[in-house]
Amino acid sequence: MLDHLGIQVRDLDASLAFYDAVLATLGARRLRQYPEAVGYGDSRPDFWLSPGGAAERESHIAFTAADRAAVRAFHDAAVAAGAQVLHAPRVWPEYHASYFGAFVRDPDGNNVEAVCHAPE
Repeated sequence: MLDHLGIQVRDLDASLAFYDAVLATLGARRLRQYPEAVGYGDSRPDFWLSPGGAAERESHIAFTAADRAAVRAFHDAAVAAGAQVLHAPRVWPEYHASYFGAFVRDPDGNNVEAVCHAPE
């Protein structure tokens, strides 16, 4: 059901030190690092940290979709339910060549995504 989860933290350096230590005990490590996000995992990043002040913190929850049609259906259902669209369904090559996702904002302001990793 969950593909990956992202949280925003007040002090990125302190959080990186903490998660480097505790996630290593579970077999996870930093796999990707960008200025705006750091991804941890064992084979692929599935837990992400991003810097964010107290007033702007949000969660990012990504749900696994079976195929691209399911991502589109997620997007359409969210729009029908009144969600703010952050990103319409599309390929995100900066993540990987077949990453197909759609992003919306839930009623509490969280960034919610449906993603399919399979090629079309």
